[in-house]
This record gives sequence, C-alpha cells and structure tokens, in this order.
Amino acid sequence: MNTEIIKISANDGAEKYEKAVELLKSDNIVGMPTETVYGLAGNALSELSVKRIFEAKGRPQDNPLIVHISEFDEIYDLVSEVPEIAKKLAEKFWPGPLTMILPKSEKVPQCVTAGLQSVAVRCPSHKVARNLIKYSGLPIAAPSANISGKPSPTKAEHVFSDMNGKIPLVIDGGESEEGVESTVITLCGETPKLLRPGNVTLKELESVCDKVLVDDAVLNPLKEGEKVSSPGMKYKHYSPNAKVTILKGDYKSFCQYVNKNNSPETYAMVFDGEGENLQVKFITYGNKNDYRSLSNHLFDCLRELDNIGAKQCFVRCPQETTDDLAVLNRLLRAAAFNVINLNKKTLLGLTGKTGAGKSTVSKYLKEKGAYIIDGDIVAREVLVDNAPLLNKLAESFGKDIFENGVLNRKKLAEKAFISPENTKLLNSIMHPAINEKIQTEANEAFKTHNVVIVDAAAIIESGYADTCDKLIVVTAPEEIRKERIIKRDNISEKDAIIRINGQKDDNFYNDKADYIIRNYEPFSLEDEIAQLINDIF
Repeated sequence: MNTEIIKISANDGAEKYEKAVELLKSDNIVGMPTETVYGLAGNALSELSVKRIFEAKGRPQDNPLIVHISEFDEIYDLVSEVPEIAKKLAEKFWPGPLTMILPKSEKVPQCVTAGLQSVAVRCPSHKVARNLIKYSGLPIAAPSANISGKPSPTKAEHVFSDMNGKIPLVIDGGESEEGVESTVITLCGETPKLLRPGNVTLKELESVCDKVLVDDAVLNPLKEGEKVSSPGMKYKHYSPNAKVTILKGDYKSFCQYVNKNNSPETYAMVFDGEGENLQVKFITYGNKNDYRSLSNHLFDCLRELDNIGAKQCFVRCPQETTDDLAVLNRLLRAAAFNVINLNKKTLLGLTGKTGAGKSTVSKYLKEKGAYIIDGDIVAREVLVDNAPLLNKLAESFGKDIFENGVLNRKKLAEKAFISPENTKLLNSIMHPAINEKIQTEANEAFKTHNVVIVDAAAIIESGYADTCDKLIVVTAPEEIRKERIIKRDNISEKDAIIRINGQKDDNFYNDKADYIIRNYEPFSLEDEIAQLINDIF
C-alpha cells in the first residue's frame, strides 16, 4: 500500500475532502489532524474500520478509543444519557481538547469501548477535523496516529513515518496547536473524575464542576489487574527508543548527575536556556514556567531522540502543579515511571555474612556517588581513648585481648565469634556506641551527598538497619566465603569456619533484605546491582 499525503487548509472546500471521505465510508482509515495530536481516523460505527485502526497501530484491544463528533447534538446517537454537567462542560470547552466519558448507546460497538459500557466522546476545535467528520456524516474513532506506545504525532510527517504503507492517506492540516492529547474526564460516577490530564486543566474543570476527583493513575502506574478506562493510562506509553529517566531536583543537582553518567549516546532534555553547564548533548522542550510551551514541544522532542540515535535521556522534571499535570503524566509513562529524586536523602544499610563480598559492592556504589560509612572503621575509632568501653571488653573477654595495653582485635574476634552467645555479648557492648558514631557521620555526610551507605556486618543485630531506608544483603555460598576469608585475613580453615558458624543463617539476612546481591560467579555484579542503581541513584 502506498500512503499519500494531501494538504488541506481550514479554508478549503468539500471537494478537497472527497478522497478522505470516500475512504472513511468504505471502512478504510486515514491520518487526521486535530488541535491536540494527529489521529488515526475511522468510522466509529464500523467494526471493520475499528479493527483496521487497532491493526495499524498495533494497539492492545483493551485500550478504548475516543469518538470524535463535529457538533454537540451528534452526541445523542452515541450515549444513552447526557447529564447537565456534560452540557455545561461542552458549552465551555467544546469545540476543544476535552473528552467526556458517558454511558454508551447500543449503536457504539464494543470494540470501540474495549468492552466497557461507556464511551469517550469529544468535539475537536481543528476546523479540518470537524469538516472531515461533517462531510463524511460519520462519528470518527481516532486514537493518536502513531505506533502504539510511541510518542504521539503532532505533524503529518510524524504520521507518515509511523504509518507509511499501513494506511492509504494522511491529511496534512499543519502542526498541532496543543501538542498533547485531550483531557479526559469521566462523568459515569457520582463525582466527575479526571482520568487523563491535558490542556484543559484541573483548575478549569473545577470552574464548571463543583468537585473533580483525580484518578490515582494520572501520576502512578495502574494497579495490577485494574482495567484501562481511558486512553493513555498504560504503564509505558509515548516512549522513544531511548531509556528515559526523569530527574527531580534543582538544576545544579541535575547537571551534576547527568555529567557523572554521560556517554556518547546520552542526551539531556532540559528547559529553555539550561544547556550550558551540561557535558552531554541536549535538546530543550520549552519554558519551565509555561506549561503550554512544554506541552507544545514534548512529543516533538521525544521523537527527536529517535532521530538522533539517543540510547539514554535524562529529563528535567516539570513542576508538579495542576497546570503541569499533562506534561508530567506523559513523561512518567514515556519513562515507564523511572524517576530519580536528586534531592532526596537516602540512607542504605549494606550487610551480609562474612566473606560475601560487601567491600566489593561498597566500592561499586561509591563509584556511583554514594558516601560509604565503613562499620569496621567506626568500630575501631569508637574504641580510641574510650577507657570505659575497653574496660568492659576486658571484663567480658579477658585481659589477654590486650597486648602492651593495645587491643588485639584478632584475639578479640577469636573469642567473640567462637559461639553465638559470645558474639551477642560483644554486640551488646559495642553496638550502642558504634550506632551513635555512625549516625553522627551520616548526618554530616548528607550535607554533601544524597545517598549514604552504612557497610556493617552486624547492622541488623545492632538495630541500626531499622534506621535505614533500605537494606542491601550481599550473599555467596559458604565454600566461596570460606576461601575468601582465609585469603583476606590470612587465617586457617578452622578459624574461618568458626567465624562462619558464629553468624546467623541465610534466612536471617535475606528475610530482611530489600535488595539481595549475589556476589559470585556466574552472576554479574553489574546485573545484580542494576535494580538498586535504577531505584536509588
């Protein structure tokens, strides 16, 4: 199939629409301009036409379509009832970028509504779109004219790029004015609810409705098993090929993070005038304080990432105001909710059985920008000039743990780890002082770092794990750990086994872990730690 592009302006007469109208009446589909984004238009009352829409887009069958009309009165054929609030909203916002969900009539096929007993309807303000509907005499089902999941098209050339060879015709009606899809509000419940934000803002809706609820899925993923009730609610949507990460925080923190994680195929997407301090290539997507500027350029920028071959893109997060909901909503889905809060202070605990390889993981995380507090170092420091603590150790484990007045840590370890009881006794003496010193160091570290990691073998036993936001447990099989301990500490196999036996079993650690890192072959440390890096850094 050859895809043709025809330019039609607002002033053109009916003859310009003849080919498109003929195609629609014969159950074919065409690319149609609207003020929001370009739509993939088909006869909403024809199951064959709707089937062709889904096939061209590769769209899941559980994702409902919006039906477009040219005049308000056409709504009565599509819905079973029109409440007064719908009339008031239409009076203020139609024609325009507002979609209302109402109980459907029997005329509307189930394939349009994805099996729901409601239908989404809107009257676009784009004159070419309305003329096409009027001249065809059909209600038009028209989801965005892109491959499902990819950024929506705001130009005819975008539609051609995605749909060339899949549809017979694209109408070029100029660049879309709004830049993001319509606002979707459902009127099927007791209280109107915003399902998808757009350029009709929540504040504007509230000027007509007494109250408007905001669906949790506007800024969060759909809950497992929850049915899609509006287009644009899928977990991942509007996505370029590049991995998109939204960075929340101030501009300085953004630049520092991006410059630390750059590569030849890494790009940044920033607000106007923000590129000069970046060490990566960047594109701008509008004025930080003008949400319409951002919405107008958002999808163009996401498509541009594919054009320039970006593999990774860090995006400046828009303000979380009611006006900016549309942009943030689209970005969250483009990033599959991959968001990093640069200004959030995160305290992580890092532990594991002796010989598991905590120091290797600790070094890796330090390279990623974390501040590391070494529990062993703190344990040494807390004993310096601490006569009461040293005397208590001597009383509990014998004076022979000192040589020439200096604590022999190896001898103390031999006695402390010979049994669980002795280990518990050592912990009861040392942990309160160590925890206090760790907390002091962590508070100081947070002045310059957002992520602080406490690397401590007994962080669970000490109770300090309860202070941490997340706990990382490093694991390795006993035989591997034994070999590591012998090599690391230059001790006998017997002594290594004594140390191993002095610790809790694997379940003690793993049951409390938020992240388990398998630090041994055939597992790759980079793969094992990837989720943690994605979540925290």
